[in-house]
Amino acid sequence: MMFGKKDSIISSFGSTAMETVVGKGTKIIGNIDATGTIRVDGQLEGEITTKGDLIIGESGSVKAKIKAHSAIISGTINGNMEVADKLELASTGKVYGDIKTGSLVIGEGAVFKGACEMSRGGEVEKQKDTKGTIAKS
Repeated sequence: MMFGKKDSIISSFGSTAMETVVGKGTKIIGNIDATGTIRVDGQLEGEITTKGDLIIGESGSVKAKIKAHSAIISGTINGNMEVADKLELASTGKVYGDIKTGSLVIGEGAVFKGACEMSRGGEVEKQKDTKGTIAKS
């Protein structure tokens, strides 16, 4: 059971049941292709594709190309991401790679190094981060 601020971040996905879970202490080398919610608290190398939501827990470490409907990142991502709706980078989250998303929320203390392309109703905005900054709100 989780308490405090982190609980409110994860609850923003509503009552979506976890359909695929990579637990802490588990390492997967390969691809995951799902239609529902995926949660990663362990390690994964390969590709993640889901029409649902993706949650990377604080202990989660992912080296992968990622496609998801929406995502919350509290762990570490090394790879490019395409998130159709909302991508939330929590305060403990780290993303090293390029992002394409409809909406981006970066918490204080989060790390993002890469390029970000955002689109809203066909409009595309692109910004390149060349320094690897630590985001603060």
